[in-house]
Amino acid sequence: MIQVKSAREIETMKKASSIAAESLIVAGNAIKPGMSTWELDKIIHDFIVSKGAIPSSLGYCGFTGSACISVNSELIHGIPSKKKIIKDGDIVSVDVTVECDGYNGDNAYTFMVGEVPERAKKLLQVTEEALYEGIKMAVAGNRIGDISNAVQTYCESRGYYVVERFIGHGIGKDMHEAPDVPNVGKPGRGVRLVPGMTICIEPMINETTAEVIILPDKWTVVEANHNYSAHFEHTIAITNGEPLILTMSEMHHPK
Repeated sequence: MIQVKSAREIETMKKASSIAAESLIVAGNAIKPGMSTWELDKIIHDFIVSKGAIPSSLGYCGFTGSACISVNSELIHGIPSKKKIIKDGDIVSVDVTVECDGYNGDNAYTFMVGEVPERAKKLLQVTEEALYEGIKMAVAGNRIGDISNAVQTYCESRGYYVVERFIGHGIGKDMHEAPDVPNVGKPGRGVRLVPGMTICIEPMINETTAEVIILPDKWTVVEANHNYSAHFEHTIAITNGEPLILTMSEMHHPK
């Protein structure tokens, strides 16, 4: 059942989403070589709590972090750890969901730490651009497949691989709601978009294969060939006009 939100509910979601977006700015300013992913997670956690909000991921199905922090070939759901040290040249995906006043905002950004290989930079650029290609399609009257297809064709035409096993989603009182928002699909198919729908669009793109492996920790998802993965995400509200990016901040540069 898709929950269409009232204007008041979307205003409440803006608050949660802005804290989630600020959390990524805090993460980006803090991240540095020699830091563990646990330390980075603690900084994010403390910031969210200081805003009177709740990190939605903490305790979700037993997850032990306040953010998902995934490094290099790790695509999503990396568990923060004191043993995982961030190095110069790493790419680090940080995925943060925040609950405030009963509603959630969810976003992700893949950061470059120090001097990153050119092939990683290119993957990040294409994945972030694909996010905005998908968002352009998030208008009333279009269908979910229009978003999915925009992401898919943008990435595949540039030689990258779109992960089908994990997808975007609706969001609101729950972190994950209907409808599903895949990154692969056909235009004109799927649920029709109507004003008041709130969804997360999140391209999850691999360098050399669409296949992924889940590590023995039961959470961390990695590119099956152990090459680079990238992940960018925004929470969007469908309006009567342009899509409203609830998690927008000065860190994001729409293409």
